[in-house]
Amino acid sequence: MEKFFTQLLQDETGSFSSKRFVGIIAGLTLCATMYLNSYTHGDIKPSDSLVDAVAMLSFGCLGLASVDKIWGKRGVNRNQKPKNTDSESSDELN
Repeated sequence: MEKFFTQLLQDETGSFSSKRFVGIIAGLTLCATMYLNSYTHGDIKPSDSLVDAVAMLSFGCLGLASVDKIWGKRGVNRNQKPKNTDSESSDELN
């Protein structure tokens, strides 16, 4: 079970993904708020704009994580070093 949750928070390269973490926490918070709100009076409820903001944050973060997973494979290999680093460029000038 611990391995499942660890893999849930990792991106395709195996590193920790803050977008997934924030998206999952926002989604769980939104679900808990809506569930608890169903048992309270109409006077005690979160504002509609706040609920919309948390929903957009959750969907946005998880959507961006999906976009990175799909389109990230087409880009440059992430483990590859760039050709010109600061130390190499300063050596060339001397």
